[in-house]
Amino acid sequence: MANLSFSPETTVIIAVLSYSFCSGSLVLVNKLILHHLPYPSLVITFQLWSTLLFIQIAEAFHFIEVDPIRWKVVKPYLAYTVAFSLGVYCNMKSLSLSNVETVIVFRALAPLFVSVLDAIFLGREWPSARSWGALGLIALGAYGYALTDEQFQTQGMMAYMWPTLYLLIISFEMAYGKKIITGVDLHTKSGPVLYTNMLGWPPMLGFAAMGGEYGRLYEHMMRNAHDASEEDGSGRPMLPPVGLALLALGCIVGTGIGYTGWWCRSKVSAASYTLIGVMNKCMTVLVNLLIWDQHAPPEGLVSLGLCIVGGVLYKQAPMKNQKDPEIELEPLVKKGSGVQG
Repeated sequence: MANLSFSPETTVIIAVLSYSFCSGSLVLVNKLILHHLPYPSLVITFQLWSTLLFIQIAEAFHFIEVDPIRWKVVKPYLAYTVAFSLGVYCNMKSLSLSNVETVIVFRALAPLFVSVLDAIFLGREWPSARSWGALGLIALGAYGYALTDEQFQTQGMMAYMWPTLYLLIISFEMAYGKKIITGVDLHTKSGPVLYTNMLGWPPMLGFAAMGGEYGRLYEHMMRNAHDASEEDGSGRPMLPPVGLALLALGCIVGTGIGYTGWWCRSKVSAASYTLIGVMNKCMTVLVNLLIWDQHAPPEGLVSLGLCIVGGVLYKQAPMKNQKDPEIELEPLVKKGSGVQG
């Protein structure tokens, strides 16, 4: 991709579309993986390891260039990785305990929080009246969804503990991620992916230990082995083949989102990147309705639609030293990005 000649506008479109495809696909694939392998932290660990393995192999065969590991880069990425790891874990816990739409609606609230962080920490103006109205529409849609969600009616706010934590953490992650992508001196697309995955897997193993995933995985494997020996001794696999196949697919998509996510973030602003993440979930909802039986009622989907409409109406606030308040697709192309081909 880096050796092809594209106009800046085309590059932005390709980055957005590729990230959207990987993001929407990974939500569905992870939901299916957890149905067969209910070990969210271990699943994420294998996905992070697979990305690191891809980077090492691709670099060894000179398919890609990778930034060297430097301590001055590790320090800022370490703070991001803590937020990234917590966000991934909360996302996986949310998917394992609720439906996909719940995660999407809480994700749709993130632009509101990121806009506040943009104004306070990243030098942007406060959102315009139109943008506040759009953010309010997103919040209204989220509230309408909560009123139709059976889990909210039966469990109350406990049903939303993990999605709420996910919302708060990902809002910080979006703002801080933009801060380091423009302020840390990395020169390849593999650089941010390498640091994020290299620093991200140890916390995941810790989360797995806290969640008792090692013990549950061992019991599951031993139970399958015992059942197979009692039945016919044919050696039934200790882990479901469908689950392992989905895990392999999730590793591929996870590698894709590692690259496309940082690439897209380098081309657009923090708030725009957050909104892209919300908008691309439309495909996720439609596909989810076709392949999964744990989805929201029609009234909930209408409320989700309000969130999406609000995202479309939102206009990004300009920088405080920028006179033109209308920031559309063309200005999203950052000049002098720290990530190069």
